Amino acid sequence: MTMRRTGATAVVRTRSWRLLRGVWAMLLFALPVVLLGFAVRQKFDPLIRADEAAIRSATGFTVRHGLVSALTVIQLVSQPVFVYLAATVVVAWAWRSKKLKGRALWAFVTMMVGWGIGGIAKLLAQRARPVVEDSVPHAQGYSFPSGHALNITLAVGVMVFLLWPLLSAGWRRVAVALAIVIALVVGLDRIFLGAHFPSDVFAGHVLGLGIMFASWIGFIGKTAATSSPGPSHPA
Repeated sequence: MTMRRTGATAVVRTRSWRLLRGVWAMLLFALPVVLLGFAVRQKFDPLIRADEAAIRSATGFTVRHGLVSALTVIQLVSQPVFVYLAATVVVAWAWRSKKLKGRALWAFVTMMVGWGIGGIAKLLAQRARPVVEDSVPHAQGYSFPSGHALNITLAVGVMVFLLWPLLSAGWRRVAVALAIVIALVVGLDRIFLGAHFPSDVFAGHVLGLGIMFASWIGFIGKTAATSSPGPSHPA
């Protein structure tokens, strides 16, 4: 009986330590987003001027080079609802076909929670969208942080973590590089289409990464006790 109690206590302490590490990781990533959000709410002049100048330059480039249609397509396919539908298909495949049940459950819950956090953050900041030329479609809703940037960063990152045990060393490098490229392309699309200020996109990327890493550290940990074969985390 004593041994059982000792084992249970050790498990509770381990899980509590993981949760604490997850909270610290989330605070670390959230700090720059909170500071940016505060600057946005207070209309910090250097930030506002830099953002507006960047949008004028970016949307001007888009119009001059006829990129509106192509960027609009990227905007459409990277809508969070489509991104998470595709990601959920991969999660279901990993659960049923590859028996990665622990990872799959973590992946789905993390993405859905992150999606909700992004929506709440927009309501807290309540930043208006950039004012753009008539030839560039005007986005609706609030601007900070960028939902596209947050959700694509979160989704592609979670997919890398989910599929990591199934990939060879070479394909792991490819997966990481591809995830970075996809997230950057979507983030730049938001700026060049005039849908978000650069600070919105930066905040979205950072918040997406923070949610992913904090969730992994807090609920899975460095030595995950899941059904996943192979390494428990990307190197």
